[in-house]
Parts: sequence; C-alpha cells; structure tokens
Amino acid sequence: MSQTMPQQLADLLRARFAGHLSNVTLAHGQATVEVTAAHLVEVCTALRDEADFHFEQLTDLCGIDFLGYGEGEIPESDTATSQGFGRGVTGTTAPGRFDWAGRQPHPQILRRFAAVVHLLSFAHNARLRIRCFAPEDALPVLPTLTSVWPSANWYEREAFDLFGIVFEGHPDLRRILTDYGFVGHPFRKDFPLIGNVEVRYDPEAKRVVYEPVTSVTPRVTVARVVREDSRWLTSQTEAADDWKDN
Repeated sequence: MSQTMPQQLADLLRARFAGHLSNVTLAHGQATVEVTAAHLVEVCTALRDEADFHFEQLTDLCGIDFLGYGEGEIPESDTATSQGFGRGVTGTTAPGRFDWAGRQPHPQILRRFAAVVHLLSFAHNARLRIRCFAPEDALPVLPTLTSVWPSANWYEREAFDLFGIVFEGHPDLRRILTDYGFVGHPFRKDFPLIGNVEVRYDPEAKRVVYEPVTSVTPRVTVARVVREDSRWLTSQTEAADDWKDN
C-alpha cells in the first residue's frame, strides 16, 4: 500500500479537475475540495475509478446549514445575565432571540446549504473531503451519489431528513430519523429547538394526534463567563516560574 501525502493529493486534484473545482485547501493534514453540483457525479466517479486516486469507500456524508455563518447568537460580554441567549426562546421578537433575518452575508459563503462527503482510499492510504453547495437556498437540490458509492443511500436520507437537502436521482428518498408526519427539518438553524408540533395518543379518539407543543418549556442557555480569580493568577505565575527554571 502506497501513501499519498495531502499536498501531493492536492496537486493531483488541481491538475486533473482544474475546471471543475472552485477551491482546494489543506487543513489538519487533509485536503478539501469544493465541487460544483453540475460536476459532482463526474468528479466523484473519476475519484473512485482512476488509479491516481482510487477512493473506494465513502465513509460519511452530511449536510451543513451555513445560515449565520461566522456570527454567534451570544453577544460578547464580560457579565452574566439572568435571561440568557439562545434559539430556545419562542417568538420572533422575544428577548434573546437572534435576528437571523437581519444578518450580514458572509463574504466567503454565498450559499446556505451544502453537503460534505468524506472519502477513503485504501490503495493510497489517503482521505479526501468534498464540499458541494446547493445552487438554490429555497429548495436545495444536489445530485445523488448512490450510483457511485451505494453507501451514500442512508447518509443522503439523513441529510434530507435533517436539513431538507433533496438528492436528485436517489432511489428511495424519504425520512429516516423523524416521524413520517414530521413537519420541517430539525437541523436547520431557523428551526425552533422545541419543535413545531408534538404527538400523543388520545384515548378518547383512540388514535395518535398531532398538536402544538405544550409539554416542553422553552429554555435558554446562560453564557458562562470566565471571571478574574486568584487561582488562575497563581497558576499562571507558577507556570511562568517553571518555564524560567527549565
């Protein structure tokens, strides 16, 4: 088994797919490429079949929601608050509610939804990460990779269920984690943390009924604050003394 170094792999990818890759980066000892949706299947097929790559196995596929990327819900502060901050609150104007609609778009992230694919080559002892953005935000659609790696089947169903990404050409695209009657996609950043509806068995109607959430109390997360403490000052002083001694 040979071993392909990340930099060597990145150079091979740039040379082979120059017109199909929008970006190639190296981070944490692994190459990441961005592929347009129109060329995703073509590039992945070549990565599987060509001797320079030979990525036999798809180890993971997941969705990403870049809504509010680079911004935080918790404002910078050196004091604590009894109200807290988080999306667990209800209503669009409740205290602590983050204003997603008024956000400024991130200059490097122009689209909201993407799928990330992790590949493994046993022949070259190499790993590769592929990111592909859905062209549209309102209805994110990407081509399925089940024809290239059958293991993508359940991963794509999961991304569809949790993020609402539609994988065109998937042989059986349906929910895999949530209930058949579930409304919405729980991993989207604008989805309420307590959900929209709950189900229960109604003994009088003798059936399962859907109704607005009433049994879950919305809660917020109070930000933890690092406060000045003599213990940390003592620890820093001791560490500095140890460094001088060594």
